[in-house]
Amino acid sequence: MYLCRIKNPEQLKRLSPGEFGKLLGVDRIPEAKCLRSKLKELSNQEKASEWNKQLAAQWSKQEGNEFYYIDGHIQVYHGHTANLGKKHVSRQKLCLPGMQEFWVNNKEGMPYFYVTGNVNEKLQSAISNEIIPKLINDIPCKYASGELLADEDLPRFTLVFDREAYSPDFFQLLWKNYKVAVITYKKNVKDSWDDGDFETYKINLEGSETQMLLAEKNVILNGIALREVRRKTSTGHQTSIVTTNKKLSIHDIAIHMFARWSQENFFRYLRQDYDLDRMAQYAIEQIDGDFMVVNPEYNRLEYRLKRIREKISRRLAKLYLLEHESVNTKLDDAGKSNIKQVILEKEIEDLRQNEQEELNKRAALSYKIKIKDMSEDKRYNRLHLESKHFQNIIKMICYRAETSFANLLVPHFNKSINEKRMLAKSIIKSNINLIPCYKSNTLTVELYSLSTPRENHAAIEMCQLLNEQNVKYPGTNLKMIYKMATK
Repeated sequence: MYLCRIKNPEQLKRLSPGEFGKLLGVDRIPEAKCLRSKLKELSNQEKASEWNKQLAAQWSKQEGNEFYYIDGHIQVYHGHTANLGKKHVSRQKLCLPGMQEFWVNNKEGMPYFYVTGNVNEKLQSAISNEIIPKLINDIPCKYASGELLADEDLPRFTLVFDREAYSPDFFQLLWKNYKVAVITYKKNVKDSWDDGDFETYKINLEGSETQMLLAEKNVILNGIALREVRRKTSTGHQTSIVTTNKKLSIHDIAIHMFARWSQENFFRYLRQDYDLDRMAQYAIEQIDGDFMVVNPEYNRLEYRLKRIREKISRRLAKLYLLEHESVNTKLDDAGKSNIKQVILEKEIEDLRQNEQEELNKRAALSYKIKIKDMSEDKRYNRLHLESKHFQNIIKMICYRAETSFANLLVPHFNKSINEKRMLAKSIIKSNINLIPCYKSNTLTVELYSLSTPRENHAAIEMCQLLNEQNVKYPGTNLKMIYKMATK
């Protein structure tokens, strides 16, 4: 269903049950009600995390990966049943209630697993408390323990993430406790390096070769030694990257940092094509009562203080202008100016008094409280995650399968960098003839002609490649033979 862009059980109502059932080897597809009950039955077993762990270990071992890309994604919630903390949704530029997910992908954007925050966890805490333990305990390390002990500069693996988790102290903690290196952008860059420091390097990103001006220096940030790499653009802007990985070349550091956009593209693709943000279950579950969260009342007082201080700043600016203008004001007009100044001074005094009152209220509150200490009507909870997790795993499998299929098309298709996924989707969704022959034990799959000759050429080459694999239809002895219907 997901590969054919059928995003939920209700959409099955608009399909021919017999035709779609033939793809599955059954007489007809289940109706929506039956499929929902099957999903519920599977989700009630609560095995999604275990399944995801096994798949992530298998995928990472096959790829021999040592670089893990981490980024957060917010599933926005528009309902009224759950009390979810508000998070900033960058794509909408708003603070909205939702569930915070932290995804772990590889350099090409292929997903391994994700973890879901309870309320408003930050990326640093998610990495320390959830992601690092899973990567160490559940996913096999590329290097043997003897190699890690013999080479003190060799990291167990390297994490790549954006500025949200930037902290030199945090980087040192990861290296000291787990021997895990990081690559990320540097915050608050104010200086510029000399033009003579930069050299031209050829960088290959997603199959496209480009030239970059790069430079590297060893720096000390907060007393911690780091490698800093900068890229200079044609406009003169310098993008700063820092890393604790001592083994990578400057060329590889740039490749791995700028490949982070593959994860952004992954989120965008799954939202559009696989309905990643769709609500899979509306049930809620309680969070551990001892879990610490930022006090909502404290946040409200912070917001009030911010508004009061903005008003004070605006009035101070007006007062400054009036005082400056009064120096050159005629004596006859000085009275009006003085009256305005007195009014502003009175308003500022009242606002400062309000500010002090709010500060006193804030001082009486704790910045963080336990969830069980919140009032019952405002106490945070979260959506039940099992069904969502189970269906997301299927989406991961589909995305990986589709990506692998698209990559096989590359040698046979011009403009493959930009159009390989479009062609893969077109082939997957195209009409076919299924012709079983029980005498010869074959199942012929005839693809209808696509829209252009170059697409047909790529499809013919793919048919040849698939035929060489001698694949049998699952559960039968029928050998699958792929061909174009026009051949």
